[in-house]
Amino acid sequence: MSEAAKNDILSLLRQMQAPDGAGDVVARGIVSDIFMADGKAFFSLTVPADRAERFEPFRQEVERRVAALPGIASAMVALTAERSASSAPPARPPVPRPPVPRSAPSAQPHDHGHSHAHPHPHRPAQPQRTPPASGGAAPRSGKPGVPGIDRIVAVASGKGGVGKSTTAVNFALGLQALGLKVGLLDADIYGPSVPRLLGLKGRPETVNGRTMVPLEAFGLKAMSMGFLVEEDTPMIWRGPMVMSALTQMLREVEWGKLDVLVVDMPPGTGDAQLTMAQQVPLAGAVIVSTPQDLALLDARKGLAMFRKVDVPVLGIVENMSYFLCPECGTRSDIFGHGGARAEAEALGVPFLGEVPLHMTIRETSDAGRPVVAAEPDGVHAAIFRRIAERALDAMSASAAARGEGPRIVFES
Repeated sequence: MSEAAKNDILSLLRQMQAPDGAGDVVARGIVSDIFMADGKAFFSLTVPADRAERFEPFRQEVERRVAALPGIASAMVALTAERSASSAPPARPPVPRPPVPRSAPSAQPHDHGHSHAHPHPHRPAQPQRTPPASGGAAPRSGKPGVPGIDRIVAVASGKGGVGKSTTAVNFALGLQALGLKVGLLDADIYGPSVPRLLGLKGRPETVNGRTMVPLEAFGLKAMSMGFLVEEDTPMIWRGPMVMSALTQMLREVEWGKLDVLVVDMPPGTGDAQLTMAQQVPLAGAVIVSTPQDLALLDARKGLAMFRKVDVPVLGIVENMSYFLCPECGTRSDIFGHGGARAEAEALGVPFLGEVPLHMTIRETSDAGRPVVAAEPDGVHAAIFRRIAERALDAMSASAAARGEGPRIVFES
């Protein structure tokens, strides 16, 4: 069915007259590989940068006609621009339309607390703040903000396998436990983990056939490519398609009013990371690493990338910092210990905290109930809340230093 659908799409495109009159887009080789998943068609049209505006109505018509073909549920068509090495970067690619889906259940966790908290912990007072201009855009960044979102924070790692997604989810819940309205964007296109970590299934609904409504769990609003394609579907995309999908999931989602949007970045320093860093007014980045030297080398690269694109690094988290035996309580530094703290000091960035390698964190993550939500009074929830508090302090200090807005102040 997929090959037949691809052939139908190519036949349709051959019949459509391009707006520049230079022949059909298939013969000219400007159509990318067509990717089919769950009845949805994904592809891009690559045109010269100076013709991108002329091709936008054509892109919309292509998307409409492809979605009307038999056996195709919806289409996501991106318009990407070629440019010479000497030309200026093109404007942000137009954002494709989202697929039409269904809703999903939500859940609400208990509020903050830890093993030494009172029996009935209360949520701290809401932060007193003045929303930044342009829905969270830093005035000096020149990057358009997202309406309703005050701050966007990236959680990144230099390599995979360090527990970045688990950290991002619990970090977001830690911010929420401090009284903030928080959303979570899963920007890991190739390996989206947020749906499983939050126990979410189903498709986002849409408003007016265009704007997606995020799914919710434990009070977090969440969006992920994992909601749009099946879990075992491989995402074999080139950079332009990744950029367009990320832009859509960020800017064509009804986030509402959020104090912080946490972005779970893909590992490494590729197209997705640069897209977010260069096109979005990030308030800062949190780097996740494990203690061993190899992981720290990659974390250093990630930190350097954010600095090059003028994104403040809020600090480093050392995940899997040590192991506590659940039977005897003996501590073992399986991957070494303290490397991330030493690295943070050497690089002049805050050290946000140590997260242990513990069965509870793994079990709750696998069950779709992150530890901050599952055990809000536990010691692990307290660790993530402290990390969230330190990140907020670093974010406020960075904003104050840049003259970008007031500090976040909690009133007792």
